Amino acid sequence: MQTTLDLYTDYLLSSFGQTTATGLSRLTDGAVGHDAVTDLLNRLQGDNRTLWQHVKPLIRQIQEPDGLLLTDDSIAHKPHSDENLAS
Repeated sequence: MQTTLDLYTDYLLSSFGQTTATGLSRLTDGAVGHDAVTDLLNRLQGDNRTLWQHVKPLIRQIQEPDGLLLTDDSIAHKPHSDENLAS
């Protein structure tokens, strides 16, 4: 049986569009909850440097002279959303 991390990784790798913890929960009919993914991500250790050291050898094997690998962890502002002011 796959772990939550395995499922989440497969979901990220096989998706062509935006990925979310809620999206994974929806795909698994709630078997993997949004909170389970969020908790998993909060427990993972490491930083950008550690991640790069881990994936750099693989990236160097498959890189192309005219290709780019871009990562973006920014959160886009949604002007149509209101701030949740509930305490």
